[in-house]
Amino acid sequence: MSPKIDRRDYLRGVGAATTVGLMGNLQQQDGGPDMLVVIGYPQSGIQLFRDLYGMGRGDLDVLVPDGLQDTALPNQVGNPMDNVTGTAPAPAGPNRQAFQQLYRDAYDSEPGVFTTQSYDSVAILILANAAAGENDGSAIRQQMRRVANPPGQDFGPENFVDAVRAAANGDDVNYQGASSVTNFDENGDMASASYNVWQFAPQTDEGIEVVNTRRFESNAGGPAANNAPGGMGRTIRVGILLPETGDLGSVGTPMIQASRIPIQQVNDADIDLQVQTQVEDTQTARQPALSGANALVNAGFPAISGPASSGNNIPVSSEVYIQNNVVGCSPSSTAITVTRLQDDDFVFRTAPSDILQGQVMAQVASERIGASSASTLFVNNDYGQQLSNQFAESFRQDHDGQVNNQVAFNIGESSYSSVIQQALGG
Repeated sequence: MSPKIDRRDYLRGVGAATTVGLMGNLQQQDGGPDMLVVIGYPQSGIQLFRDLYGMGRGDLDVLVPDGLQDTALPNQVGNPMDNVTGTAPAPAGPNRQAFQQLYRDAYDSEPGVFTTQSYDSVAILILANAAAGENDGSAIRQQMRRVANPPGQDFGPENFVDAVRAAANGDDVNYQGASSVTNFDENGDMASASYNVWQFAPQTDEGIEVVNTRRFESNAGGPAANNAPGGMGRTIRVGILLPETGDLGSVGTPMIQASRIPIQQVNDADIDLQVQTQVEDTQTARQPALSGANALVNAGFPAISGPASSGNNIPVSSEVYIQNNVVGCSPSSTAITVTRLQDDDFVFRTAPSDILQGQVMAQVASERIGASSASTLFVNNDYGQQLSNQFAESFRQDHDGQVNNQVAFNIGESSYSSVIQQALGG
């Protein structure tokens, strides 16, 4: 991909953070980083940030990605977390407002992180199935770009039922999403993406304040069918494999809710098609994710939205989707490894790659926070390792920054004080 950064209206920060002693004292720590990058998930993040603040480090600038964008986190940590800046894929599609209204009408609440990507993932899988005219993974994969990429008539969440009808009639469809324009590149990744720069705002109804949005564009393309067999009078089958429990349970529940909306739109409409689904809980863990994926495949689902985390998506894609000719489309798996999978074009995602997020985080660290040195503390899986490396590479090469330490941590530890101290050591 060839990302192009839009620097317009970028809010630049001033001044570098002051570093202090590790264990609650106020002595200067020579050689310590200006800031800390924390890459992880909410459930472990609660204890990690409690330990950080318990060590007297509330003055240290912290940068986090989307995995820690949970509006409940400050209350659970017991701190407003106003020293934390975040980045996350933005709901910046041309039809995001239509989706937001659909979500509010359905659940009387505001959509959260990755909910737009979740809606778009299921919507595209439904459209590809309608165009294929059969519950067959090999046929569906050939239609994924045909219904998502130009050319074709534009449709979105507001007129999604019309899009399904058009796809089933064999018409050219160009689905324009809530998260982005949802054009796939040759790897099955999004060809365009936007990222929000955000801060926690526990005093507001939203719980998050967006301070800036960054945009990237590259080229759409890849294999696609020349025509669509389509057909009415049938049942479309789409599985949902997302976390209801575990480290991402608080984020996954709204994603599942968003995933159900396009299914309900079709089932409530006067159209000679129905959509059948089944939800399996990954528990944000490898073995339950594999078990859930196999359960969906054995139940006859040829296309599945999920898993959410890259630590689950990579083994599920390699061991279940590709092996069984099932189309997988993750709404939130961002690891670079997903792009590089030898997947025979069965693996897609509506979330952008961490190749982009690492660049955004490095620029925020340098230009907004004003840091010249940083350490990273990352969850010990592909997502954490690769995003840490991508941030470090971009921070060094693009912003002349220094990366002091890159330290891994495990999910579910009772204390993170030792890894925090290791990361912040000189």
